[in-house]
Amino acid sequence: MLRQVQWGQLDVLIVDLPPGTGDVQMTLAQQTSVAGAILVSTPQDIALLDARKAIDMFRKMKTPVLGMVENMSTHICRRCGHEEHVFGHGGARADAERLGLPFLGEIPLDIDIRLAADGGAPIVVSKPESPQARAFMTIARKLIDDDIV
Repeated sequence: MLRQVQWGQLDVLIVDLPPGTGDVQMTLAQQTSVAGAILVSTPQDIALLDARKAIDMFRKMKTPVLGMVENMSTHICRRCGHEEHVFGHGGARADAERLGLPFLGEIPLDIDIRLAADGGAPIVVSKPESPQARAFMTIARKLIDDDIV
């Protein structure tokens, strides 16, 4: 995919990979020029275990780990406003701090994010003023402001 598409001039190319340390991650790290990896994990212990394995793999491959993001960090009920931590909360932040990595932010579990993506326009395009879009924009701003990318 990377070599079959004419990407043109890019400042950043973000590639969404499956979790863990599989062939895709290894191949990318070995056969391309990867400036760095950002690990995205849900806050569950089992998911964080996979993220830690990926961090170890990227470090062994000399790929800088630029930070961590917690996905599905919280869910806010549309009817009553109650906040729930369906998959736990804070695990990625705690791991980032323990591993000396920047914690880049939290993405909520929200149906609008999925609906926007399924409709072909990310939430930052379809609902740019929404709290969900602001979560993504906060992470992007941190990457830029802190000179991570």
